[in-house]
Amino acid sequence: MTSHIPYLELHTSNMKLITIAIDGHSSCGKSTMAKDLAKEIGYIYIDTGAMYRAVTLYSLQHGLITDAGINEEALRQEMSDIMITFQLNVETGRPDTYLNGVCVEKEIRTMEVSKYVSPIATLGFVREAMVDLQRLMGEAKGVIMDGRDIGTVVFPDAELKVFVTASVDVRAQRRYDELTAKGEKCSLDEIRANVIERDRIDSTRAISPLRQADDAIVLDNSNMTIPEQKAWLLEQYRRVASE
Repeated sequence: MTSHIPYLELHTSNMKLITIAIDGHSSCGKSTMAKDLAKEIGYIYIDTGAMYRAVTLYSLQHGLITDAGINEEALRQEMSDIMITFQLNVETGRPDTYLNGVCVEKEIRTMEVSKYVSPIATLGFVREAMVDLQRLMGEAKGVIMDGRDIGTVVFPDAELKVFVTASVDVRAQRRYDELTAKGEKCSLDEIRANVIERDRIDSTRAISPLRQADDAIVLDNSNMTIPEQKAWLLEQYRRVASE
């Protein structure tokens, strides 16, 4: 698998280049915070969750996920056929996810993909491939990554680590609002159940479980607006990058 990120020249300033790792539970707004900060400071944003979602979408498209479960051996054999890239969307100013050359930014955000992404992400060979790719993307610093294991596994030496959390009800409502705004029919109860199940899988999986890094700063954004979160994260970046 390869990734190409042909956008965003890093801003030159007296700030040192650092790696920013943002981990946390699903639907906490990690991606929104990370994307906004990357645009503000000229860093490259890498949505690691989108990478796992792309693998999940590929599996669904190729019949590797059925009522019987995930065909792990077939997916293992086909991992080399999965190419994940990011390209800047000039209208939004944010990167879109491409799967084998096709933009799948909308398709990977559906409830169907959300239902299976955590089980796919528990597979060791999938995580190994994604982590290798993520480390390659971030080796030059000046990057912001969000996910479940960025500060604990992918970049344990990241200069700034943030662990984001929020209540289940708040996260479910945010996800519901996001999906309905896109015109997707969904049930708030179903989404809430999915959030709880994803928390369980992410936190108890044997490989790279979701956990707070010892040196991470915790942000509970249950009662924060997006501008408040953006301002808070920018302050943390300035503090660390100017040290």
